[in-house]
Amino acid sequence: MTTPAFAPILSAVQSNCHLSDARHAQDLTLCNYLLAMREYYRWEHDLPPGTPPPRADVARWIAEREALWETLGEADWARVPLAAGEADPFDVDAVNAELLPAGYLYGAGLGRFGKPHFFLARLASRGLRDGVEVLEAGCEFVRDLDAAPAALQGGTIVLRREAFASWLWLTAETWESRASEGALATALAAYGFADHRARALERMAEGERETLILHELGELAAGRLLGEAWDRLLAGPGDRRLEITARAVRDLLADTLVTLPTLLERDAVASLHFWFATFSGLRRELFPRLASARDAWVAGGGTQPLREAVESGRAHWIRVSRDMVADPQAARRLSLEPCAITLA
Repeated sequence: MTTPAFAPILSAVQSNCHLSDARHAQDLTLCNYLLAMREYYRWEHDLPPGTPPPRADVARWIAEREALWETLGEADWARVPLAAGEADPFDVDAVNAELLPAGYLYGAGLGRFGKPHFFLARLASRGLRDGVEVLEAGCEFVRDLDAAPAALQGGTIVLRREAFASWLWLTAETWESRASEGALATALAAYGFADHRARALERMAEGERETLILHELGELAAGRLLGEAWDRLLAGPGDRRLEITARAVRDLLADTLVTLPTLLERDAVASLHFWFATFSGLRRELFPRLASARDAWVAGGGTQPLREAVESGRAHWIRVSRDMVADPQAARRLSLEPCAITLA
């Protein structure tokens, strides 16, 4: 990727990563910003997972990066130079039409609060799953501050191995610092974390790729149910509380449509514990019935409470999401009173 043919592409993608971060880093709380920047430093300096970066070096690097962002001002997005001509940086299909055959993968899209995300990586694998193309990114050459382990690009599922491995290490480090129990403790134990943490997290990163794929298949299924009206709901006047609530509802819909039913059908115990380790924040607040069903399952009550909760949740979140699409003003009111859509 450092060959002259790709150098201009790298430069353009890096410029857009910097511009995205300059415009949206302030969207994070101070705590989350500092944590994200620490992890970004660790990735950019190719530090092994779990290696604590030098605080003084990180502080200096953050100051330098913020100074760079200050120089960008009202810069425009850089177009991606291709053999066939320049492409809009959000035209993923056009860029990948040239890069995929060469063994590289480009990613671009909009994330939370409209933050653009970009990355350029080596293509690790390419295949089909239930008729859906799945692309996996290996070594990443450039990326922005946020790196989601998995996402949809149109109708294509994109997995990012480095981002997922990094997220697992950070999650495990946080868990160790709190010495907490719960679903993550059980999931880590299933992968032998107590015996060898590095190998356990490698096995988890490989094993739970499937859970990521199932969630994205659920997102596709949810998209087919809701249509373009859902995208218009999120593209309306900037209302962060509405976006947070809508994303939580859609995540719950995706997981009750595909992820959880499939894991339960397979009796994938470790993956169920892993999924529940990510079941937090507003999603958990909106679906206490599922949390109670998980407690019953762990206490030896079998999976029937989980199956019943998932089934009732699927019907509930289909109704809620369709109601939100049908009446955006009501959706905004619901985002201020999420207890009105809670499934207890």
